[in-house]
Amino acid sequence: MGPTAVGRTAVTRPRLAAFLAFLSALCAVVTFTVAAAVPAQAATGYRYWSFWLADAGRWVYASEGPATARPADGSVNGYRFSVSEDSGDSAQPREAPDFAAICADTPAKDGVKRVAVVVDPGVPADAPEGETAPALRTACARVAEDATSAEALAAVAKPLRYNGDALLCAISGYPKTGCGEQVSADGDGDSDTAATATASPAASSAEEDEDGGPSLGLIAGGAAVLLLGVAAVWQSRRRRP
Repeated sequence: MGPTAVGRTAVTRPRLAAFLAFLSALCAVVTFTVAAAVPAQAATGYRYWSFWLADAGRWVYASEGPATARPADGSVNGYRFSVSEDSGDSAQPREAPDFAAICADTPAKDGVKRVAVVVDPGVPADAPEGETAPALRTACARVAEDATSAEALAAVAKPLRYNGDALLCAISGYPKTGCGEQVSADGDGDSDTAATATASPAASSAEEDEDGGPSLGLIAGGAAVLLLGVAAVWQSRRRRP
């Protein structure tokens, strides 16, 4: 007489557990191999002038652009040119927002306000190809009481350049070309890709990488489904009398 159903189960389960453990390890190896074979995606960012406001002696990323912000008398506005993904990792101006120091030689006057301005063109690594970043500079703008930050900047750092979306592209003529272009990790820029001051790289497709091929997750998932299918077939055969 052949083994009973209970006997078959007792014999099969340890072997099935061992086989499933083997499949799990094999799946891990496949995933690791695919990860090593798929090239890493280059990080991207945007090259642009960010706008900052002084708050209690520190720089705070502005929640609106200089064209609509209306600083009060005694305010400090900062501008920093750099490459960053978004406002969360944007570089701050390297000069402290010290109104008293910047406007020390500009006395108050009735009917106008004083706005300290810090213009930081950034470091050489952030400069567009073929251009050299000018030196950091500060100035005290004396403008009308209802003037915007953009008007205060124009009073001390012309020429300014804007694009069709009113994005600030250049201060004192720097940079000569480009406006919020996307930049890859190796420094290559795409001048046709415009960005706002808080823009971030577009999310890549979950199914494809930049070269149009399948992503790591898709390949690994397919391998896992295949291995589980093999396990199901093996288990169904083991259950036959």
